[in-house]
Amino acid sequence: MSSTGNLSEEQVHCSICLDVFTNPVSIPCGHNFCQSCILGYWKSSPLYQCPMCKKSFYKRPDISINTVLREIAEQFKELRVNSEEGKEVLCDVCLGEGRPKAVKSCLVCLTSYCDEHLKSHASRFTKHKLIEPVANMEDRMCSKHERLLELFCKKDQMCVCVLCTETDHRAHYTVPVEREWTEKKAQLKRSQVDVQQMIQDRVKKVEEIKNSVELNKVSTQTEIEDSMQVFAEMVRSIQRAQGDVVLAIEERQRRTETRARNLVIKLEQEIDELRRRDTDLENMERTDHIHFLKNFPALSMAPSVQDWSDTSVPTDICVGLIRTAVCKLEVTLKDMVDKLADREIHRILKYSADITLDPNTANPWLQLSQDRRQVRHLGAWQDLSDYPERFDTVVIVLAREGFTSGRHYWEVQVGDKDDWYLGVAKSSVNRKGRISVSTTHGYWALAMKKGHGYRVSTTPPLQLALNAKLRRVGVYVDYDEGQISFYDVKARTHIYTLNDTLNEKILPFFYLYCCDKSSDTVVICPLADKNLIKQS
Repeated sequence: MSSTGNLSEEQVHCSICLDVFTNPVSIPCGHNFCQSCILGYWKSSPLYQCPMCKKSFYKRPDISINTVLREIAEQFKELRVNSEEGKEVLCDVCLGEGRPKAVKSCLVCLTSYCDEHLKSHASRFTKHKLIEPVANMEDRMCSKHERLLELFCKKDQMCVCVLCTETDHRAHYTVPVEREWTEKKAQLKRSQVDVQQMIQDRVKKVEEIKNSVELNKVSTQTEIEDSMQVFAEMVRSIQRAQGDVVLAIEERQRRTETRARNLVIKLEQEIDELRRRDTDLENMERTDHIHFLKNFPALSMAPSVQDWSDTSVPTDICVGLIRTAVCKLEVTLKDMVDKLADREIHRILKYSADITLDPNTANPWLQLSQDRRQVRHLGAWQDLSDYPERFDTVVIVLAREGFTSGRHYWEVQVGDKDDWYLGVAKSSVNRKGRISVSTTHGYWALAMKKGHGYRVSTTPPLQLALNAKLRRVGVYVDYDEGQISFYDVKARTHIYTLNDTLNEKILPFFYLYCCDKSSDTVVICPLADKNLIKQS
């Protein structure tokens, strides 16, 4: 670590390029950066923001060179150059501290000399080759020929001497080390520029991720509030239904009690009447013959009373009442689910993906449109190249675009066609021979099979009870959550969601069973511009 005074080199490093400042400038918040670094950072950022404290400015702030910081940075650079390039080469002959600087180095003796010792050396060795003073002479000499490493071998990527070009490197292309140094330095500069750009890209990505986290917090709070509102409405609906059921039960109980009281009153009236008849009959037995025979016709007639044998008061007064109330709740709940699905579709539109079909994967029975967004069963075999990625038996075509992360949404117009699969498949699925389309074999799909209705590709397949015929299907993939969802776009309702662990690239796929009429074309529908959707 270099230092000047009480400063360390790290204290004069730019936080963007992570190197010693070049033309350091100060911005209003007090932080310093290389002039080119901060201007480049602002050029790639929508806001004029400080990379350190995140303070934002509505217009680009005025910046000025920090002359004091520049002088300090230049001192550090000079120390670094002196230490790395060895400009302070000392005489190898002089002893003790305070040795004088060398003025020449001898390529034969591998020694550096000051003025005084150079004169003595020159008088004794007139034919020795002298060069400008350099440190570490041994490292600059060819270990085999003891000659200066003046050339660079392009083939072996190493420094060589003149004699090396006549032996081990005879047929190799060599250039002066100075030229190679210049080229390599320019290459290094380009690499440095690329690294700096990568740093800026990653700094920008860090800011983007941090901003997404903040937006996620806001979205999470909104989602919590919405969920509380939805479930509170559900609770209110249940409470209202429960209250209505209780009132209905109590009303039925009151009606039953009223009917029972009326029945009891009628029965008691008939009991009183029958008791009087019983008394009259008992008294008749004690009368004389003439009186008995006179009144017998009237008393011998059956009393005029109601037949009560089938009359009863039920003890279960609310058969089916609770079920009916729950059925009404089910309708209310379905309405709420449909509203949530509509809002869900609106939200996932911002993840719309541009899907096109890959002709190299299409089964020869399939015909693709020129824009690669439509496919139909041709009804005839085409003589196509048998690429490894082409499906040769099952009538499937894959999309060109695949996913290894993130969220993606697209819509497919199936029209009147009634034999199809659509969804996503692993990129590693088998392309040759007979294939079983199921989650077990790497397919997550919704299917319509003529005569069998709609189903999803679980193992075994799960039949779906859909009331309406699907015309346009939305497919939503959340790769990181392992979620594949299908929507009825026309009805704005959710159909089904498959959940699984996704651990490799997946691709949208389309499977057309048989040749229907030519109009039965499956179309990947264009969606609105993502940016417009995000703003809506």
